[in-house]
Amino acid sequence: MFLGEASLPDGLRVYAIGDVHGRADCLSELLSAIDADQAENPVEKARIILLGDYTDRGPASRRVIETLVSRSGDSNFVCLRGNHDEWFFKFLSDPDEGDGFLHWGGMQTLDSYGVDISGDHRSNAELSRELARLVPPDHRRFLGRLKHWHVEGDFFFCHAGVRPSIPLEYQDPHDLMWIRGEFHAHKGSFGKVVVHGHTPQDSVDFRPNRINIDTRAYDTGILTCLVLEGSQSRLIQTAIF
Repeated sequence: MFLGEASLPDGLRVYAIGDVHGRADCLSELLSAIDADQAENPVEKARIILLGDYTDRGPASRRVIETLVSRSGDSNFVCLRGNHDEWFFKFLSDPDEGDGFLHWGGMQTLDSYGVDISGDHRSNAELSRELARLVPPDHRRFLGRLKHWHVEGDFFFCHAGVRPSIPLEYQDPHDLMWIRGEFHAHKGSFGKVVVHGHTPQDSVDFRPNRINIDTRAYDTGILTCLVLEGSQSRLIQTAIF
């Protein structure tokens, strides 16, 4: 299955949102733009799918999670798990594996929850205990329930990508959150067109077998939504600097 062949069922529109990374301002603007798009172009069913990496790097991870938690009861609002979300969730109970999380933007997440990150004297265990005390229970539940993948019609949604030659239903969760090289290099069909993020790009990367919608919102202010309907696609993007 390749772009041009892939389609969604009649009456369904999908809004797929790339990596948010703590940019609550971009997320709020994009969700408002999606609401306006639905009002202007009504459809029988609209589904919003977020591809993960809600936290780290940007300044307002807590507000991002609050926004997502507030809408998580809606079955048409689907939140997938990114590697940064996994790091954050694990750090709450396992600080020994937290070096990667803290180095790649986790300190901004701690700061957004009110953890004292001043100085360099605090151990991972101390930071984890304070974060666990400050993270609301509904935030922890939300992080623990995130799915690794979602399918609509001829499209497969995940955070990072898939391993070639492995059926989509048997993909390893680690690959779904982390894979790059083998996935990016593959030219053949994955069975469905894969919509993903994880690898920042200057612009949306349309390939015959996949679409990368991570436009580095934490740095650029450009948070991307890929709109799919039938066999057509278009983009809604923020421009906050």
